[in-house]
Amino acid sequence: MDAEPADDERLRRWRMVLGADGAESTGRALTGRDEAMDGALTALYDGGRKPGGRGGAERSAGLGASAPSVVRWLGDIRTYFPASVVQVMQRDAMDRLGLSELLLEPEMLEAVEPDVHLVGTLLSLAKAVPETTKETARAVVRKVVEDLERRLASRTRTTLTGALDRSSRAGRPRHRDIDWDRTVRANLRNYVSLPGREGAGTVVPERLVGYGRTDRSVRKDVILCVDQSGSMAASVVHAAVFGAVLASMRTLRTRLVVFDTAVVDLTDQLDDPVDVLFGTQLGGGTDINRALAYCQSKITRPADTVVVLVSDLHEGGIHDEMVERAAAMKASGVQFVTLLALSDEGTPSYDREHAAALAALGAPVFACTPDHFPEVMAAAIEKRPLPIPDTGR
Repeated sequence: MDAEPADDERLRRWRMVLGADGAESTGRALTGRDEAMDGALTALYDGGRKPGGRGGAERSAGLGASAPSVVRWLGDIRTYFPASVVQVMQRDAMDRLGLSELLLEPEMLEAVEPDVHLVGTLLSLAKAVPETTKETARAVVRKVVEDLERRLASRTRTTLTGALDRSSRAGRPRHRDIDWDRTVRANLRNYVSLPGREGAGTVVPERLVGYGRTDRSVRKDVILCVDQSGSMAASVVHAAVFGAVLASMRTLRTRLVVFDTAVVDLTDQLDDPVDVLFGTQLGGGTDINRALAYCQSKITRPADTVVVLVSDLHEGGIHDEMVERAAAMKASGVQFVTLLALSDEGTPSYDREHAAALAALGAPVFACTPDHFPEVMAAAIEKRPLPIPDTGR
């Protein structure tokens, strides 16, 4: 008796997975909310497809290019599915059905669930956005940016402030600036037993280790050099947010440079990452060598500079010069790091030959998630080995 409800639920799930083809094979009819959910899935994945079930090939659309029907569908999926699933379905709708151009209509933008991928699509369409849609588009982008800032800003500032303090340790600190934990560890060899007190002893601190006094002077220069080719859309969004966070720290001098075949310095817009994003132009070719040449020209304190190149390394410029520039920066004392991606999507397709050439210089090359970025920057600032993820190259 107890097995019957379980069997019924199993058939229901299979029916939802298989789509319309599952009606006969499972003998399970859908009603109510299940029927509505199935209709939303069918509109995206099953409409007009060839036989073979929901997993079959050559699916086609049941939505068409009608803004009203798409808006209704977007409302339906937000009703029936959690936000994470809605974002995946929206992305599939853009990719499978070619609905990107409908984002130029305000009612469409108001209906979608904002996420990083949607921002990337909007930025790629930026030049085509009509005046009537621009304010709505900025509002969508701002919501995503503010969500990212809430998630990342506080931890980034805390992590980097600690790294900056540690990197400026003084050899002869004032009493209030002594780092006692590090001082004790540095002087353990000077441990002496106390006479007349069995098992008791003390550490004689021949060398004091401390933090540099907190001030508002710039301690490190950071240059974010970001590839704005179409495949790097999510990385561009995260880099803009991190650039704004870093620029808000007075002890860092932060520069944000974006590039394709041209180079654009967006440093003066870092007080608002939304302005930064609308200052980018996703798509086009890639000239990493030209971008690095520009960054190199802005370095005035090599030993106190961190350059982060965010790129999949598909170079359209001069390969040998690109590697030589990176080598010259490292030789001068610059901390040079290449991130193949700055996103939650894992390692993208990238040029392995160029990655190997940079890695051979001793310059770390790996993909990085936004949550891991503060630790990477902290290690670069302190000039210690970077915490490279196991799934790096």
